[in-house]
Parts: sequence; structure tokens; C-alpha cells
Amino acid sequence: MVMKVDLNSDMGEGFGPWRMGDDAALLDVITSANIACGFHAGDPDVMAETMRLAAKNGVGIGAHPGFADLKGFGRRRLNIGAEELGNMIAYQLGAAEGMARSVGANIRHFKLHGALANMCAEDATLAKTCYSAALRVNPEIILMVLAETAQQAVVQELGANWAGEIFADRAYEDDATLVDRSKAGAVLHDADMAAERILNMLREDAIIAESGKRIPAKIDTICLHGDTPEAVEMARALRTKLSAAGVTLTQF
Repeated sequence: MVMKVDLNSDMGEGFGPWRMGDDAALLDVITSANIACGFHAGDPDVMAETMRLAAKNGVGIGAHPGFADLKGFGRRRLNIGAEELGNMIAYQLGAAEGMARSVGANIRHFKLHGALANMCAEDATLAKTCYSAALRVNPEIILMVLAETAQQAVVQELGANWAGEIFADRAYEDDATLVDRSKAGAVLHDADMAAERILNMLREDAIIAESGKRIPAKIDTICLHGDTPEAVEMARALRTKLSAAGVTLTQF
């Protein structure tokens, strides 16, 4: 059983006066934060505010780039050429690193967002384009990947620093990819049920698919989406249940 694990959340996803999620409350519970870089959500002010608060709370900071799709929140699949995609990744990671330094912090990790992440979980060529671009900007950065998908295969091939991620609030297909959000049951809302499910995954060192299939996996970090209404409740339930079971929550 995994005895130490990281708890991460996607955040900094507001834009101007529009707020998305309760980042301040989540930062009291989680150990790593994936902060939007302005393409699918976020803006320089939101990035700075979120990074400053994360650093104050001792939470690890990561860049969370996605497609340039504010209206679709980065959850629509776009067809982009390799050069443009690589530049899009480098631009967002560079912005995140610059903003972090401006508030006295640093970027520890990198995690793809939304549709781009799902596409890279299925397509190794696409994943290699994204991760190679990130490594050209920062060769030492930790790449957070969807465990047991094409993302993991690519970072292992590249010899990069990486952390395997599972999701507390999403259902899984038998190939370790996430159930599409258009399908019923894809997003989990019951905090206690989600916490029990994650504890079982840690005990078995495996992803548990919706079908019940077990997929052996290296689990370094657990994700909660910050934009779901139950995010804070779920994060607290997870911390409580995992701590009671002897699991220490700490940065990967």
C-alpha cells in the first residue's frame, strides 16, 4: 500500500472578476497546485494571486497549460499542428515560471489540462510534442502524467522526471483513460464515496476502472478538480480518510 501521496488540485482558473472554485480553502488542504496559465483560464493577476497564496501555504506550484479556448474552458478537442502546439506549451510554461519568480516562488511541476491532456493520454506522438516542448524550457521539471496511459509511456521514453497521477473525482475506462465527461457517471460528486475509492486504489496500488478492472499503477499524486462544487468537501474527506488509514499527504 502507498503510505505517502501527494494531493493536487487544478486552480487559478478565474478570469478577471469571474471566479472559479474556492482556491483559498483548497490550499489549506492540498499539497500541490496546478495553476492555469491564461489560455484555457486564468490571467496574470489570478496567476500571481494564486501562486502567492500557494507559496504562503507551503503548497507545491505547477504550470497547468491547455488549449487556447477560454469559452470552452479548454475541454474542447482542437486540431493543432506540432510546431504550434509546442510553441503554445513553451509560452504557457514560460509565463508560469516568470510569474512564479515575480512572487518569490518557483514552478516544480507541469500538468496538461482538459482536452489536451486526454488527447495526450491516447496519442503518444501528441504527448511527446507537449512534453518535449516543456523539457526544452525546463529540463528538470517534474511532469505529472495520467498513470498507465500514453502520457506515462512518453515521459519514461524521454527519461524525464515524472509523477503518476490518479483522479478522485473521475471515473476510469479499462485502458486507464478517463470516462468522457459527456457520459453519465464520468464525474464523481459523493465525497465519502470518492475518498473510500481512492483509499482502495492506494491499498491495491492500482487504478480501479468503472468496470471493476484493476490496472496496476505507480501512484504519486491524487487530483481533485477545483472547479467542481464539491471540491473542498472532497479534499477534506480525502485528507481525513487517508490520514486515518496511516497515509501521509506530502508533496511528491
